[in-house]
Amino acid sequence: MSQSDDLFGAAARAKSEAKPAARAAVRGKGEAARPDAGPPAMASDYTAAHIEVLEGLEPVRRRPGMYIGGTDSKALHHLFAEVIDNAMDEAVGGHATFIEVQLGTDGFLTVSDNGRGIPVEEHPKFPGKSALEVIMTTLHAGGKFDSKVYETSGGLHGVGVSVVNALSDLLEVEVARNQTLYRQTFVRGAPQGPLAEVGRITNRRGTRVRFHPDPQIFGDGLRFEPARVFRMARSKAYLFGGVEIRWSCDPELVKGTDIPEKTVFRFPGGLRDYLAADLEGHTLVHPDIFSGRIKKTGGHGSVEWAVAWVADADGGISSYCNTIPTPDGGTHETGLRAVLLKGLKDHAERVGQGKRGGVITGDDITAGCAAMLSVFVREPEFQGQTKDRLATTEAARIVEAALRDPFDHWLAANPVQAARLLDHVIDRAEDRLRRKQEKEVSRKTAVRKLRLPGKLADCSNTEAAGSELFIVEGDSAGGSAKQARDRKTQAVLPLRGKILNVASATRDKLAQNQQLTDLGQALGCAPLSHYRDADLRYEKVIIMTDADVDGAHIASLLVTYFFRQMPKLIEEGHLFLAVPPLYRITQGAKTLYARDDAHKAQLLKKEFSGKGKVEIGRFKGLGEMMPSQLKETTMDRKTRTLQRVSIADAEAAATADVVERLMGNKPEARFSFISERAAFAGDGLLDI
Repeated sequence: MSQSDDLFGAAARAKSEAKPAARAAVRGKGEAARPDAGPPAMASDYTAAHIEVLEGLEPVRRRPGMYIGGTDSKALHHLFAEVIDNAMDEAVGGHATFIEVQLGTDGFLTVSDNGRGIPVEEHPKFPGKSALEVIMTTLHAGGKFDSKVYETSGGLHGVGVSVVNALSDLLEVEVARNQTLYRQTFVRGAPQGPLAEVGRITNRRGTRVRFHPDPQIFGDGLRFEPARVFRMARSKAYLFGGVEIRWSCDPELVKGTDIPEKTVFRFPGGLRDYLAADLEGHTLVHPDIFSGRIKKTGGHGSVEWAVAWVADADGGISSYCNTIPTPDGGTHETGLRAVLLKGLKDHAERVGQGKRGGVITGDDITAGCAAMLSVFVREPEFQGQTKDRLATTEAARIVEAALRDPFDHWLAANPVQAARLLDHVIDRAEDRLRRKQEKEVSRKTAVRKLRLPGKLADCSNTEAAGSELFIVEGDSAGGSAKQARDRKTQAVLPLRGKILNVASATRDKLAQNQQLTDLGQALGCAPLSHYRDADLRYEKVIIMTDADVDGAHIASLLVTYFFRQMPKLIEEGHLFLAVPPLYRITQGAKTLYARDDAHKAQLLKKEFSGKGKVEIGRFKGLGEMMPSQLKETTMDRKTRTLQRVSIADAEAAATADVVERLMGNKPEARFSFISERAAFAGDGLLDI
């Protein structure tokens, strides 16, 4: 419950407690002659003396949560936001070109600008007080109510800087105006004397505010965090490319961190630069950021945006109104979602994908979408003094009007990127529909039954730990494997021939392929970003194919499937290759198995003598092996050999290139790869 809730709750309780007393008082007056009326209520129980009238800045100090949201670290840094927002209003209005932010070890934070400076003459409604003192000590006093002074501004209620003053144990304001320097000091909101004229100056103008948060409000241990203040200052420079923000911090505060002692922020590229820096190191669905800026006369209705879709991380929309961050979104974000949804659906119609694009919703559009949005509107409406959410209805219309044509043109001018984006969003939509269908199915049954493919011979062990799935080629090999397995811990899934080459298959073909569907159901895992290691039903997934060229090809197709669709399964060390023998070598009572020609030659040389006839039998496939032989050579944990399939981080990019060249849909790339390495193939040294 917020502190404002506490205030209203206390008022309600006081009101309810007051009612019996009030009723008693009335009854006592009307029934004074009755001997059984009981003693009258005491008039002193609730009188006018109990009604407090808080004046000046006292309400802020009594209930800071109503003005800055609380007394925690976020609220503390909101003080800085209020002060720098005033300086930014001067910059956006074209009156200031730079802002200085200084943080010291004494806990003081200083914000300066070279704007017009707070007015210092006597205020007409407050004789004897300067306009500066009125602004600093009176709630709802400021220059933001009149659009003639500020076309657009972040300050709306005239309480920002006065709240900072009320919640600081010491605040000092300097104003350089009309070649004269003025200064006034405040302690917990109270002026320590009238505005003083310090002297004449010629090389300075603007306002300088230096303040220290009051420990009585925020506690002794809470201080400004250099990294947080640094980021807040930098974000302001991104939001308005025409301003320069100069940062400086005491060296002791940033020792051992990556925060510089001094630097200058100036970003002519605005939000595009901001988003590019934020997404550095991430993979984008499309390489180019969709960005732009629509400026209106006087600033009202101006919009700037930068949008990209991220393939390897969650996105998020960061929005601002008049340089004020709106973490809870609002009408401007609603306008952005609407224009992106309509634009992409219209593009799907133009390229003949209207039916597929019809399932897209706003949530599908924003999934993986990283966006920066900044609007400037006159007299915006926010929810609450902390301005976390924009409520101005007109903002949605302004954003839609500004982005509609640029987004359509961007999609039309970049057909390849547009196609990637459309596929990405449709994938999200189809996945959403699939999850919805699964939930509906699960609700229809009290106990959800696990759906498994019919050809799967599952093991009796219900835990993943210690269990294994053997993926074999064909029913013949599957029959032998089922007889050779340990039924408690080993499951067998026969596949029919060579599976689909996922490197060159379309998404529709992948979805329609029954073998891959069966494999996914047996594993219990969803592909790509929806893969969860906890869903895997087996500790080891073992590809067991014939020890010939065809078997190697099938194994490569399966490895490609896992590499493309479930790379996490490989990274977590779950995928293995069985090593079945190709030859059976017998001499008398001695029998050994060789996995290939080289191994056969080695065994003949070292293990068999010249005495007695040596018989060599070649297995045509796993299905030709007796179950006892298959168990002994390939499936028994005590005697078998397994090869773990792994992808080293340093070699991931190269491996991906090899898979694409060998298994992709470009024959010329495959021919080139084999030609380049033809000289090594005969020696068994082909390196991929």
